[in-house]
Amino acid sequence: MNEDVFAGHEALTFDDLLVVPDWSEVLPADVDLSTDLAGIELQTPLMSAAMDTVTEAPLAIAIARVGGIGVLHRNLSIVDQTAEVERVKLAQAGMIAAPISLSPQASLSEAEVLMATHKISGVPICESDGRLVGILTNRDVRFCTLDEYAKPVTDFMTSEPLVTAPLGTDLDEAIAILHRHRIEKLPLVDEHGVLAGLITVKDIAKRIEYPNSTVDDAGRLRVAAAIGVTDTIERAEALVAAGVDMLVVDTAHGHSAGVVSALEAIKMRFPEPVLIAGNVVTADGVEMLVSAGADVVKVGVGAGSICTTRVVAGAGMPQMTAIFDCARAARELGVPLIADGGIVASGDIVKAFVAGAAAVMLGNLLAGVDEAPGELELVEGAMWKTYRGMGSAGAMRGRASDRYGSGQSSGKHVAEGVEARVRYSGSLAEFVGQLTGGLRSGMGYAGAATLADLQHRARLVRVTGAGLRESHPHDVAVVRDDWAT
Repeated sequence: MNEDVFAGHEALTFDDLLVVPDWSEVLPADVDLSTDLAGIELQTPLMSAAMDTVTEAPLAIAIARVGGIGVLHRNLSIVDQTAEVERVKLAQAGMIAAPISLSPQASLSEAEVLMATHKISGVPICESDGRLVGILTNRDVRFCTLDEYAKPVTDFMTSEPLVTAPLGTDLDEAIAILHRHRIEKLPLVDEHGVLAGLITVKDIAKRIEYPNSTVDDAGRLRVAAAIGVTDTIERAEALVAAGVDMLVVDTAHGHSAGVVSALEAIKMRFPEPVLIAGNVVTADGVEMLVSAGADVVKVGVGAGSICTTRVVAGAGMPQMTAIFDCARAARELGVPLIADGGIVASGDIVKAFVAGAAAVMLGNLLAGVDEAPGELELVEGAMWKTYRGMGSAGAMRGRASDRYGSGQSSGKHVAEGVEARVRYSGSLAEFVGQLTGGLRSGMGYAGAATLADLQHRARLVRVTGAGLRESHPHDVAVVRDDWAT
């Protein structure tokens, strides 16, 4: 037997620990929740998990608007996953740098199909050299009859007078022009009249409504996407071309040769997107991934509520110890950590940051929101949504089966997750407000004004089983369980 077989210390998870309240001059409403992930700043330090019952375009859009970022799952074809990225990037923009346009010869029917496909309410009309000659909006075609759909768009578009602005017009100037002329779309043209951009009232309204949105330099929502170790380069190339901001090498066991090879190949070919890799639970794992090119490391093996890795494989690490051990190595290397798994309440988020995380990844908690793709079911008078692990039998029949690396030559897989239901949670924005409210409260108890302060100031105390029971509602008949978030 290997004499060093035991890791040498007792491992703890969230319920084993509590944050010790300390002197505070900080009001929860005044704390700063922003965090930095290798140059991408999040006003809300939350990420959605790359799971097929959690993150597709609708949830990625919603979480980016409240200041977090979504990781699109890879249980999709490359074409479909790329389309999801494009949906997020097109959902909002400061200025649309390459607006969709039509030629003057196009029919009204073609314009209707184009606007319906891209969910837009208008389209610029440009000559073959790019020169803007008009703009067609829903108002121009609202009362058209069926026999008019074969006619060219020039019969319906607004052309004279066409309100435009020069390229380089800032947002305040654009708002003034839009208001003065009572229009909803402002084309930007160069000195030759060539269409170079488009600013819309819809995008401006979204920026005002969601001031903490996670956006890129062009004002578009940021999004991450998961890739694996099989079609790595082909998938990464398509995602980068679509404008993805983060690539996440998403595997159950990140401390492995396949992940290291994938990281090295991706970093060499695509240096621009932030590269996240995982999952690991040791300092050695962090060091290995960073040396291979990871900008951010994801921590957690077997901690998820639907994960059975620790039962099936007998492998894993309780999550608080995993975060703490990995954080020590990450600090020396100057890379941020993402705590992925095991979080069931907002108090766990607080503890994850105390242990050294820069952001937390949520699956179970977000699977019940409106924007998650799971099906809504009525069970015994309560609303639930479907939720499954990416190691479950159903998920592993899809394209992400290499995540757990347990495929057999017969095509069968050893499942390391279950299929389940979670309680319906309403809209993502409201639910995230509850989670961040709990995080703010925890920071207030610790006297921490920022997440960095929380890591430096807060102390943890271990609790017994009796202490854990005391921590939860007890000796009462609970009729509402809103505390759980």
